[in-house]
Amino acid sequence: MSTHVKKPGWFTVNVLNRLVAWLTRRGLSVWGSRVLAVRGRKSGQWRTTPVNLMTLDGARYLVAPRGHVQWTHNMRAAGGGELHLGKNVEVFTATEVADDDKPPLLRAYLKRWKAEVGVFFDGVGPGSSDEELRRIASDHPVFRITVTN
Repeated sequence: MSTHVKKPGWFTVNVLNRLVAWLTRRGLSVWGSRVLAVRGRKSGQWRTTPVNLMTLDGARYLVAPRGHVQWTHNMRAAGGGELHLGKNVEVFTATEVADDDKPPLLRAYLKRWKAEVGVFFDGVGPGSSDEELRRIASDHPVFRITVTN
């Protein structure tokens, strides 16, 4: 597993993420946004971050465009979490997707959110070959989520 991480810039952390989280907490989804809550693997405390929830062929996925970040490590340890949209809370379990199965998921994710997150994919986009998508697959964790409540 790669330790590839692309840290968001000041504007993303202090303005964009906060604005999307604020709107999402009030029930306004911005292009599929949710607030992800997952228990910290060390502290056990709930940690939250805005995420893009992708639905493809009836299944739901969380993709980590910035790589192996804190929420992905916590998700592996916790095995699931909660997705918040306003007062609606979905409790879910998560299964990590194998790298070989990621190309169609990464392609669909980039089709929808490339303008927002494309810079984190090393020049790979929705029109890239499966080979190019496989090359970056290990840098971008993907979790299939199953709602349990």
